[in-house]
Amino acid sequence: MNEDATRSLLVDLAASLFARGFSVGSAGNISVRLPDGYLITPTNSSLGRLESERLAKLDAEFRHIGGDQPSKEVFMHRAFYTARPEAGAVVHLHSTMATAIACLANVDADNPIPPLTPYFVMRVGRTMPVVSYYRPGDPAMEPAITAAARDARAVLLANHGPVVSGKTLTDAVYAAEELEEAAKLALLLRGADPRLLTPAQVDTLLATFS
Repeated sequence: MNEDATRSLLVDLAASLFARGFSVGSAGNISVRLPDGYLITPTNSSLGRLESERLAKLDAEFRHIGGDQPSKEVFMHRAFYTARPEAGAVVHLHSTMATAIACLANVDADNPIPPLTPYFVMRVGRTMPVVSYYRPGDPAMEPAITAAARDARAVLLANHGPVVSGKTLTDAVYAAEELEEAAKLALLLRGADPRLLTPAQVDTLLATFS
């Protein structure tokens, strides 16, 4: 896919996320890896009203070289690309259910959403840790995200929201959508006794679909 097609796909997927309430106002940001750098949504932009030609372009060292000013959370995306060389895109949302999980004090910080469905495991993976709270836009969170992302395709930022990576832009968006549905299930089943996928079942899913 060439750069123009990638720009158009990013705009279309972002608009779809916005229309379905995965982000509101200017919340959230999306990036995608290019052969010569990265595209990322501009600072203070709405995912529902992006313009392909105004997407910020960064070089391979994450320096701004074109388009509008990039999101102030570039460092969050850089953390994932650094930790996961296979990552082709990163999606950060403030989706309601995932953010609700990120606000709970009494969840497993290593696995706040248990393996309830095969789709969550296939899209998000075995683990999805909670990264400790940092002020939004604080670059001090980059090392914490990098460390967490080495063993996880996605993380929850405490009291903030999810950050999800994927091999492609479409993969990353699908994973973010599946994460939100898994968070909804986890909240619906909170206090119940759900039947979880076994470690062997998780292993089989990851061996088959990773």
